[in-house]
Amino acid sequence: MPETSGPPAAPWPLAPPSAADWLRELAGSGLTGFMPPALPDAAWVLNAMYEHAHAPGEVPYDDVHRARLADGSVAREVVGGTDLTEDGVVTGGGLGRAEHPGPGWRRLRWAELAARTGDPVVPEGLLPSYRCFPSASNGGSWPVSIVPPTEGSLDRETFNRLTRLLAEHSAAGPDTSCFASYNPLVLLDFDLEHTHVRTGRLGDAEILYDNPEVHYSPSNLWAEDRSWVVCTDYDLWATKVAGPAPLVEALLRDTEIEAVRLPWAA
Repeated sequence: MPETSGPPAAPWPLAPPSAADWLRELAGSGLTGFMPPALPDAAWVLNAMYEHAHAPGEVPYDDVHRARLADGSVAREVVGGTDLTEDGVVTGGGLGRAEHPGPGWRRLRWAELAARTGDPVVPEGLLPSYRCFPSASNGGSWPVSIVPPTEGSLDRETFNRLTRLLAEHSAAGPDTSCFASYNPLVLLDFDLEHTHVRTGRLGDAEILYDNPEVHYSPSNLWAEDRSWVVCTDYDLWATKVAGPAPLVEALLRDTEIEAVRLPWAA
């Protein structure tokens, strides 16, 4: 398998792929991320979404996109004579890293949107994903007044806050030795036998967010002593944190992070 080299360099050098073998035994192939069971507890940290007070609230992203296609301000994508722009819906969501979109936007809590729409925060039996909040979107296309959560990656603010909370609940604090891995989908490398793993200090985890080789936060992050494991699945809008009950309770109480328990996905 070709090794990924270069940044994030010194603080997070490559580790042997075998460092993730225990996760593979625990959670399967890891194609979209190694999803752990409760260890012994677990919570789901929800990716951030944002709302703009002055954007047209009822206009869906797909309508805006098709209007731009019509006036020529957006080019049509034609492959082999097929106009791909006529298929599918522009949802407004994206893949990979995200952060606060800037002035005029505010964090929209999942609980606030659930109270507004009548949808549950996460429908029973499902995981946090594009299937949440059907009442907030028009045929899958969100209103341009909302930036929905991205798939496959924590947003920057949530990632940084989560790593600080993990340090507060780790015996060595920011000096906790950790491993980070990336699933094959974010690397476009489908060698499932050789997981891309890096090793470093928890206090240096923020460096991983700006890894120029991967447009995602780590798929898995775990303490060397295996006291907690974080999984950000490629297909989901949230990150599962499995570990001791005090850590989980801290996530649920935190005023910056929005986290929920999902009994059907513990």
